[in-house]
Amino acid sequence: MSSFLVFAALIGCTAATAKTASVGGAPSPRPGSPRDEGIPPTPEQTVRAIYSEALEHGEAFDRLRTLVAQFPGRLSGSRKLDGAIGWAEATLNTLGLDRVYTQEVRVPHWERGAKETVVLLDAGNVVPLAATALGGSGATTGSGLVAEVVEVQSLNDVVTLGHARIAGKIVFFNRPMDPKLIRPTEAYRDAGDQRNRGPAQAARYGAAGALTRSLTRAHDDVPHTGVTSFAAGQAAIPAAALSILASDRLSAALTAAAKSGGSVRVAMKIDAHMLPDAPSHNVIGEIRGSTFPDEVILVGGHLDSWDIAPGAHDDGAGVVQSIEVLRIFRALGLKPRHTLRCVLFTNEENGSRGSAAYSTAAKEKHERHVFAVETDNGGFQPHGFNLGSTQGDAHERAAAKWRPLFEPY
Repeated sequence: MSSFLVFAALIGCTAATAKTASVGGAPSPRPGSPRDEGIPPTPEQTVRAIYSEALEHGEAFDRLRTLVAQFPGRLSGSRKLDGAIGWAEATLNTLGLDRVYTQEVRVPHWERGAKETVVLLDAGNVVPLAATALGGSGATTGSGLVAEVVEVQSLNDVVTLGHARIAGKIVFFNRPMDPKLIRPTEAYRDAGDQRNRGPAQAARYGAAGALTRSLTRAHDDVPHTGVTSFAAGQAAIPAAALSILASDRLSAALTAAAKSGGSVRVAMKIDAHMLPDAPSHNVIGEIRGSTFPDEVILVGGHLDSWDIAPGAHDDGAGVVQSIEVLRIFRALGLKPRHTLRCVLFTNEENGSRGSAAYSTAAKEKHERHVFAVETDNGGFQPHGFNLGSTQGDAHERAAAKWRPLFEPY
């Protein structure tokens, strides 16, 4: 986690030139820190001090352990997310920041209900398929849905087949993540339309249900959930993700049936339901800038996670990394020139209303944000940073300036 922490801490920071008393309840600078030595440090010394603090005294992993142990499955609207919000606010309050506050957000409240089941009915055999309902899925009625399956590779395939060949059936989106793409995030993005928009597309053509291949390259029997979205006013059909092995089993059965002129049926039972929007909060902590207090540098992650996972990589790691940035500033006695703000967003997984609420409030207050960095790719060893800008080539000039500071590491 240390590379992210150094990168976030580096932007716009400068150390105090003399040892001073603690500010706002913050701890005194750690002995040997740039501020403790009483002379202006070089950027290289500041980077080294941040790395050392993160690696020798880091608290991120301990905080992550607490977060996922006490508040796993932090889906919007859940008590677990409410608990995590309280934990985050209390944690930020221990750092002696200049301000800690929450920002109210109304979030969607979808619940999975009883454990879902998907069963392949193949030549008289009943073969369970590992599956999990997608966030936003509708429910099956009565004892469940039994229907013929149609396999497709894209949303356009649904259009090509048309209403006559889709209506009343279960549409199975089975395009795998592209193995030729080295970066998994790119392969995930390119295959993600099947899960995100596939069920809604199938519903437009009269499908009774939808199945999608899990967005993973792992050939195992663990299905991956995720959000699927339906248009306003559109009825949500039952939708589930199959594991990779289950997807291959179903595809093989469909291929065999097609050779003999037959068909394949699947039985689905999903008890998911959507409840009224629920109250939630973004959690925000900040250190006021010494030179440009009205200009904000933002670091952040999202507090919510899917209901069937502890949410360590997605995005507990991002949460504790962002908290750690502020802790390191206080531990080393660093004073940022710009206001440094940590934002722990609610409702990223199935709505993005937390970020929308933050953006709206920032515009209403006429706040100026000069830099923002989010961490939401898991707690793995960082290999680099993706920089972009709305201000021409500002990101390229920044990269050229900062690259030499990171090359030794």
